[in-house]
Amino acid sequence: MKITNVERTLVDVPFTPRQQKITARTVYNWSILELCKVTTNTGIIGWGETVVHYTFARVTDQSIARVMGKSPADLLLDDSLGAGLQMALYDVVGKALDVPCYKLMGNKVRDWAPISWWSNEGSPEEWAGEAGDAVEKGYTSIKLKQRPWRDIVAQMEAVTAVVPSYFKLDLDANGSMQNAAAAMPIMRKLEQFDNVAMFETPIPQHDIMGNRQLRQAISRPIAMHFGSPPFTTVIREEVCDGFVIGGGATQVIRDATLSAAANMPFWLQLVGDGLTTTWAAHLGAALSHASWPAITCLNLYSHHLLKQPIDVIGGFHRVPEGPGLGIETDEEAIVRYTVPEEALQPFRDRGEVYNKPRPRIIRTVVYPDGSVVHMPDISKAMSLTPYVPGIRLETWPEEDTKEWKDLWSRIQDEPVRERRTA
Repeated sequence: MKITNVERTLVDVPFTPRQQKITARTVYNWSILELCKVTTNTGIIGWGETVVHYTFARVTDQSIARVMGKSPADLLLDDSLGAGLQMALYDVVGKALDVPCYKLMGNKVRDWAPISWWSNEGSPEEWAGEAGDAVEKGYTSIKLKQRPWRDIVAQMEAVTAVVPSYFKLDLDANGSMQNAAAAMPIMRKLEQFDNVAMFETPIPQHDIMGNRQLRQAISRPIAMHFGSPPFTTVIREEVCDGFVIGGGATQVIRDATLSAAANMPFWLQLVGDGLTTTWAAHLGAALSHASWPAITCLNLYSHHLLKQPIDVIGGFHRVPEGPGLGIETDEEAIVRYTVPEEALQPFRDRGEVYNKPRPRIIRTVVYPDGSVVHMPDISKAMSLTPYVPGIRLETWPEEDTKEWKDLWSRIQDEPVRERRTA
């Protein structure tokens, strides 16, 4: 069996209404997916998917040239081919052997894969809305991006008011609690909420002493992205309870094997729509310690691009048993969401990856003393004084007014701090 064609299709799948508002401030372009369709001389077709603006590796023209005329089975272990192409090759080989993908990855350890809802930073009301939707859709946990410009206690009060006692909250600070001294009192407050189940990267992962101090003092598990600090350092210094694992199949299986050797749980973080979520389920089916709910961000998308949408029951979804990925793509939906050629061509002419214009939004952090900080994006906000009680974020989307344009111009070089007048 040889590869005879690789076709890439760029689609823009709309986010759900609330997530369109939330993601406009951050990951607005994760809606852009590249679907990879691999055809062989036997007629077998495989599908894969890449979030082109959030992936361990994109599928390039060079990747496609490397696989043409080759046997898919010889290429499965090559993570450098890119997310969508590697996924499609596994789909092809599984179909050729009439086995599900998980059998190409290891021995099956679970029939149902755990999965979590996900949301980026948001207001208390937005988070409560997302958590309520998660419960309604059969999820039992949500991962939330906590940020220093939000009142995390107010957020927790809003969320815990709308979820049942069994529903778990995983809080990812991306290191924004800065250091153990600053993080400790915040995490102590958050421990008072029974629904709070886990903390991810509360402070920078390279802070060995600080993370060890937090792990010894905090009653909830602490998760870290695998590889930083090195695995042997994590084990020796006991800085976390488990891992976040992502990347290509070979890297994931290698990291998962080390995690299992240390008897440490992890969740798979492989972001995408229906194809990626199914792919993650196959990996999770063969990895013994993938017991924490996977993060795929499936809930962002208004369509799974599958004929049979993924159904979550009690926080799990069924690992497909059919050959390959075991799913059928919805090609009518793919056509509907395909990015028009006229939109793609200017990017091709410049040798760039297609993207949508970044929404121009003024972010204003409002402190309880009346002072404010205006910023054009969140990248400059992670170093703000963290988690002041009563802090909040206001947003001002682009508008054709002198006031908006003047402030937008002022904040381009650096954030503007001032006292708000009544």
